[in-house]
This record gives sequence, C-alpha cells and structure tokens, in this order.
Amino acid sequence: MWCRGIRGATTVTANTREDILGGTQELLQQMIRLNGVSKDDVACAFLTTTVDLNAEFPAVAARKIGWTDTALLCGHEMNVSGSLQRCIRILLLVNTEKQAKDIVHVYMKGAKVLRPDLSEKSANDD
Repeated sequence: MWCRGIRGATTVTANTREDILGGTQELLQQMIRLNGVSKDDVACAFLTTTVDLNAEFPAVAARKIGWTDTALLCGHEMNVSGSLQRCIRILLLVNTEKQAKDIVHVYMKGAKVLRPDLSEKSANDD
C-alpha cells in the first residue's frame, strides 16, 4: 500500500459561504468518485483558497460529507500577481494500491487552465 497525492482545483463565482462550500463539495466528490476513494483511505487533506475567498473554511464542506475523523487543514495560496482568482485547491493524501500514473487529478471549471494536460480525464465536470 502506498500513500499517494490526489490534486484537484476548481473556481467559484463569488466569495460567499454557499459558493465555497458548494465548489469544495463538488470537487471533493469528483476526486473521490474518479479515484475510487473511501473516507477511510484518506490520510489527510489540505484545502486552500486564493486570498479573495474568505467567507468560509473549505474544510467545512468535507465535514458535511462525513469526514469527521479526517485530518484537514485550510490555508491560502500564495498571492501571485496575475494568478487565477476565486480558486479552491485540494491535496488529498490517500492510502491506495494504485500506481501514481493511475491517479486521476481533477481540474474543474476555470481551474482547468492550471493543468490542461490533466483536465481531459475529468472533462465531464461542467
């Protein structure tokens, strides 16, 4: 068994609690579904937002889907001039038998520009 990282990112339209929770939940569910992850497989999750999103902690969305015993950490991404705005990113560390090449990283909505090479695998998200 290996501990592997699964990356994901999405964008939301506004700095509201509803948008942050909805966007985070949608992204998490897609990451889980495409990688066949159960909550007991998850070692921890790092959830970040760009500095323009501060209406809610994205980890609240993970708690709402039942991740009550999972270690979660929220933070802000570096505020690099010209970078993508209103973006939520997630790094899941999961225990899995999958090879690194078999992990599906999920880039949704406006975040597809971050990794267009990986966005094809999760193209059915809109």
